[in-house]
Amino acid sequence: MTHVRQLLAISDLHVVYAENRAIVEGLRPGNDEDWLIVAGDVGEFVADVEWALGLLSERFAKVIWAPGNHELWTPRDDAVQLRGEARYRHLVELCRRLGVVTPEDPYPVWDADGDPVLIAPLFVGYDYTWRPPGTYTREQALARAHETGVVCTDEILLHPDPYPSRDAWCRARVIQTERRLDTERGGLPTVLVNHYPLVREPTRILRFPEFAQWCGTDLTADWHLRYDARVAVYGHLHIPRTTWYDGVRFEEVSVGYPREWRRRATPPGRLRSLLPAPAGHLA
Repeated sequence: MTHVRQLLAISDLHVVYAENRAIVEGLRPGNDEDWLIVAGDVGEFVADVEWALGLLSERFAKVIWAPGNHELWTPRDDAVQLRGEARYRHLVELCRRLGVVTPEDPYPVWDADGDPVLIAPLFVGYDYTWRPPGTYTREQALARAHETGVVCTDEILLHPDPYPSRDAWCRARVIQTERRLDTERGGLPTVLVNHYPLVREPTRILRFPEFAQWCGTDLTADWHLRYDARVAVYGHLHIPRTTWYDGVRFEEVSVGYPREWRRRATPPGRLRSLLPAPAGHLA
């Protein structure tokens, strides 16, 4: 085992696939004190989420989870048929039983060599503001998506109950999250963890621009600066890479589906080191 304690990250495990389940079974820390961030989309079924996070929580000193859209789906064949906010709260309680940190828990502080950083797992969704070119309203954006056949499964399986819409749920979560960060950050720099990118720029390379409307919100566009982020972590797009915006490092840490990662030269399921910053990634 290496002697360097690391803050590691991964997302979009999608353990419903046997190949991805095997990847999770192979994930291990390099140091007994390593922390692991899991930035959403562990799986669609509550039992799968419990299996994966339970296994990881036994191996890593601390596991920190932020929900993705897939955890919030209500598949017809899942034993747990809770919807919307009730489903999310059920997952939060499950994580607490496993000792996994959620967006509803006190933000943990990563302190290596006297340099404390607040780790903030977020649950902020999307509000259809990242619209395809030539559309100016939510209705126009959705109509374009239906015309092109690029429609996120969220429209069928992700219920916003008790909120009237997914965008209303997103706006409520933005207000709650801003309030917490403003009052609890205490001047510390942060690692911001959200399933969706906090800025729109990473979606510009999507093959289908219609999909961007299910990928985030303009309401978080300045959070990486406002909350002094050392690094912002996300998944969802299944385009793992490192980018920089306003001098802040953004890490997409997704595994993705087997049909996607089989095409890549790098092996799937490699944990991304966030802190200490990898060589060449120092701001």
